Amino acid sequence: MHHAGDVNYVLGELIGELNSSHTYRGGGDLEKPEKRGVGLLGCDLVLEHGAYRINLIVKGAPWDLEPRSPLAEPGLGIKEGDYLLAVNGAPLDPARDPWAALDGLDGKTVVLSINARPEAAGARQVLVKTLNDEGEQNLRHLAWVESNREKVEKATGGRIGYIYVPDTGTDGQNDLYRQFMGQFKKEGLLIDERFNSGGQIPDRFIELLNRPITNYWRVRDGMDWPWPPFANAGPKVMLINGWSGSGGDCFPLYFRTAKLGPLVGRRTWGGLIGIPGSPAFVDGGIVTVPTFGMYSPDGKWLVEGHGVEPDIPVDDDPAMMMSGADPQLDRGIEEILRLLKSGPPAPVRPHYEDRSGK
Repeated sequence: MHHAGDVNYVLGELIGELNSSHTYRGGGDLEKPEKRGVGLLGCDLVLEHGAYRINLIVKGAPWDLEPRSPLAEPGLGIKEGDYLLAVNGAPLDPARDPWAALDGLDGKTVVLSINARPEAAGARQVLVKTLNDEGEQNLRHLAWVESNREKVEKATGGRIGYIYVPDTGTDGQNDLYRQFMGQFKKEGLLIDERFNSGGQIPDRFIELLNRPITNYWRVRDGMDWPWPPFANAGPKVMLINGWSGSGGDCFPLYFRTAKLGPLVGRRTWGGLIGIPGSPAFVDGGIVTVPTFGMYSPDGKWLVEGHGVEPDIPVDDDPAMMMSGADPQLDRGIEEILRLLKSGPPAPVRPHYEDRSGK
């Protein structure tokens, strides 16, 4: 063997025989060539009239301003339909990929030449700071989440909330709580955990979604208060797919155990033999050590090697997804609207008591 990658390959073949999830290896004394990142602008470009036109500026979401396209910064005045003609004074070559002009410029401040027409005459110079891969990915992911929320909002007349949970770690808990607090007063909730990359065990996630109403408070002025105040007692549906794994397996399992609602989509990944921390090798390489597996109170192993089956199977057809359709989301909307028709009855507001003589 001549390279740490060879060792990792052999280790991978060995641990593959364990038939266990969370068996990973990597790192070590590897060559680390210099990385060059492409500066990204949070936009789509199309070749038109011999120049690159800004076809779309990715908007992200109004409830999360952290990821934002550099072209959408206040005061720049850049619009969809404008042309991007040059970067740092170097004209974009229409015979090449436009992003070649931003090679090695990720996270850097650059000067863009922008014009409403596909010509250099009259172009203005705009100073922006580019995104790296992670920043662009976060921005486009957030735009996808927001488009789903808007679709659910429109299809249900504003009655149903949409919450996307990307993982069961810190980010997922923050996203769940933030989106829940903005929509818990809706009549029902559609929880989307597709592509959930896992993390910790999501018991707290279920506690937030499973808070039954214990009572109401009749107040002298205004609407009555439900208690607990931050809860949703309406119907719930969860979307799952084969990219939901680890904590993303556990989340729908707990959702089903708590009888919160049906699971729509495809069977999840099936990996619930968990890993604690494990020491690195002397060369900096790692091998994870699966240590704890899940079983039910009646002594049956759960999820590992199989996943969580949906109650309503729906394929996430890649061709449809690429064209902007989403059959799983559509079916989830259909199901929660059906459940809404037989939802919990409205509370009966009693008359004030006659407490005279008491």
